[in-house]
Amino acid sequence: MEKKGVFLVTGGSRGIGAAVALLAAKNGYSVAIFYREREDEASRVVYTIEAAGGRALAVRVDVSDETALLSGFESVDKFGHLQVLVNNAGVTGGISRLEDLSAATIEQVCRVNIVGTFLASREAVRRMSTRHGGSGGSIINVSSGASVHGTPNTWIHYAASKGAIDTLTIGLSKEVAQEGIRVNAVRPGVINTDIHEHRTVAQMMVLEKAIPMGRFGTPEEIAEVILWLASPQASYVIGTLLDARGGY
Repeated sequence: MEKKGVFLVTGGSRGIGAAVALLAAKNGYSVAIFYREREDEASRVVYTIEAAGGRALAVRVDVSDETALLSGFESVDKFGHLQVLVNNAGVTGGISRLEDLSAATIEQVCRVNIVGTFLASREAVRRMSTRHGGSGGSIINVSSGASVHGTPNTWIHYAASKGAIDTLTIGLSKEVAQEGIRVNAVRPGVINTDIHEHRTVAQMMVLEKAIPMGRFGTPEEIAEVILWLASPQASYVIGTLLDARGGY
């Protein structure tokens, strides 16, 4: 198998992030994950990869904290050459109508989902860009179908933060297109993860019925899309907001 560099996944301890990390390892990458709180789950991802003969590293990083993020990237530098960054870390801020949102919640969502993605992308560009002596790479942002629907009465604050990620994807893809870096995003629909833990059974049933395919997606299905975007098969794809939403 071709020797590959480091595949970094932020928010890689569970859900979509963990599925991406495991699939990247199967595809021959050395895998690094950033996690904020769930050390046991992060360790489990690393153990699974190493037990299968792969290389893995887990680093506790709050992506909204620039100092912590820089330290995390320094750990990745020691681990190997960064080839792929997946900006997956994110928070919803809980279910709420706009009039009930606090400034603290809005700020937290923006700092993690927007500022964190900007900072991680900046560090990746500094390492990957041929302008800075790098050899290129790929950045994949995990956006959301929420950016399309707006998710009224639920989490328009989260949806708006993902809309910012869509715009970042388009702009950055053009900025670094001639520097060896491809930037794209995937917009998952309703995926069977604990992001929906605050919804009621009745709410989940309504969501399921609204999906043309009649079911929720799985983290593994989104991982396949992300690995394709990172692969040479997607070599002419930049600035794409790839919907993986079952038609919803």
